[in-house]
Amino acid sequence: MDLGDALPPVIADERRLAQVFLNLLLNAADAMGGRGRVSVTAAVDPETGRVKVRVADTGPGIPAEDLGRVFEPFFTTKEPGQGTGLGLAVCHGILASFGGAISAGNGAGGGAELALDLRRFTG
Repeated sequence: MDLGDALPPVIADERRLAQVFLNLLLNAADAMGGRGRVSVTAAVDPETGRVKVRVADTGPGIPAEDLGRVFEPFFTTKEPGQGTGLGLAVCHGILASFGGAISAGNGAGGGAELALDLRRFTG
């Protein structure tokens, strides 16, 4: 983990944000078959002042044809009975309710990368 220096508070419900991170970490562990590395980095974007969080794994990544669908409810690449396809859709909904966002992609060296964009609390 690299959580940067002095991250500001963000606009979010702590329990719901914890659910987002739990879903992302469980997805990463599942994609890697329990073997690999997950990294979480966070920093303030100097241009927007928003907090950017990146969750990346060393798994196989997300197939290009699936990238546009990963946040759709009930979309899954898992075998029947192995997942509901709701995890990332729920993450998307939770973050949107705070005025945040999430996007999915693949790292240059492989593996999936999920990027969170959170509004900072200025309060």
